[in-house]
Amino acid sequence: MQIQKYMAKISGPLLDRIDIHIEVPAVKVAELGQKKPGEPSDAVRARVICARERQAKRFKKRPGLFSNADMQSKEIREFCTIDSDGEVLLKMAMAKLGLSARAYDRILKVARTIADLGGSDEIRPEHLGEAIQYRSLDRNLWMN
Repeated sequence: MQIQKYMAKISGPLLDRIDIHIEVPAVKVAELGQKKPGEPSDAVRARVICARERQAKRFKKRPGLFSNADMQSKEIREFCTIDSDGEVLLKMAMAKLGLSARAYDRILKVARTIADLGGSDEIRPEHLGEAIQYRSLDRNLWMN
């Protein structure tokens, strides 16, 4: 109830302007001392550099565009094309989660970045699925 009361203070249009929002649960005390092997920082850094190079190449002839986050509607339509499976997934998410048109564009940009980080030229349904998961504050659960 407290979460819903707090979330009601944040307007939908404001949430629409945030590309990624996720819930981060508290770490349990028992898990604090456990050492789980994670991906080394050097590997993450290399993947990010490759993704940024992809974006630089993509926007080479576009003054003022340096990253996927800089894209406006026209560029989103050009560089964030999805196949029919992706369309079905995104339309279903829009309907079930009650997402706005602005959220649609944000999901496409985040999915484009996820694809870039994975070294993919195409945005696949799994990229869209992950991007949709990063819209947790849009969900009706929070807003009702």
